[in-house]
Amino acid sequence: MKALRGIIGVILLIVGAIVTSASFYTIAEYEQVVITQFGKPVGDAITDAGPHFRTPFLQEVNRFEKRMLEWDGEANEIPTADKRFIWVDTTARWRIADPLLFLQTVRTTNGAQGRLDDIIDSATRDHISANNLVESVRPSNRVLDVKRDDGEENLLGSSEDMERVEIGRDEVARRILASAQTLALEYGIEIVDVRIKRLKYRDDVREAVYARMISERNRIAERYRSEGQGRKAEILGRREKEAKRISSEAERAALEIVARADAEAARIYSDAYRADEEFYAFWRSLEAYRTIIGDNHTLVLSPNSELYRFLVSPGTE
Repeated sequence: MKALRGIIGVILLIVGAIVTSASFYTIAEYEQVVITQFGKPVGDAITDAGPHFRTPFLQEVNRFEKRMLEWDGEANEIPTADKRFIWVDTTARWRIADPLLFLQTVRTTNGAQGRLDDIIDSATRDHISANNLVESVRPSNRVLDVKRDDGEENLLGSSEDMERVEIGRDEVARRILASAQTLALEYGIEIVDVRIKRLKYRDDVREAVYARMISERNRIAERYRSEGQGRKAEILGRREKEAKRISSEAERAALEIVARADAEAARIYSDAYRADEEFYAFWRSLEAYRTIIGDNHTLVLSPNSELYRFLVSPGTE
């Protein structure tokens, strides 16, 4: 009898341990839980981390992620507003915002991924097809920023050289996100971000796009060359002006030096003449002889010439 009581006691302890362990569950920091009983939700979602109680064997713990989840769709061929077909590949980040609604609508993460395929692909198709190709390719009309010498910014290759961008790629992605968010809330899903991961041109579109890109780059290069020629002319003009200024100043300085030298020479001649007029006349005559008379020359002078009087002996006049 005692042995039977012991066995029953052990069994009760085991059952109690099982019931106790089945009554408590733990929620991690990155989890949120919805309790269901016979497949139907009981109460609100539980988001607080730590141990919690449930009715054992009757209630089931359904765990969902709190963390951001990734969605990566298949590339789709979409026509743009200007009738160009492109392959668009998008990616998104999402999270379970309402676990109870999520459980009631899509139930599992795999089910949510399938629903997001429909939502995001549909929003992407709507907004890509509503705009021209350039809106999905370029974020803005800006191509290149050039800092001038004066520090001001000059945009080369702006809208004058390119096909006009009205909203740009980033705005297209934001509009896709806004449309997808509205639809996803019906399933307890919050789409946090949508990005256009990759664009691929169809073969017949690629040739036209490359031709347009080459044309645009040629126009930008021509603008560079034109601005370069203008800068060259400006530099050459400044150089020529500076050369003329330097030449003019040098010529003026040379004339001033010559004038001062002539004045100094005249002063020396004057001083020499005043010191000895006869000798000065004689020396000047010798200078004249050296200039006038060369090799194998014959000089005919009048006896009354000033030059002649220094060629005869003193007292023979």
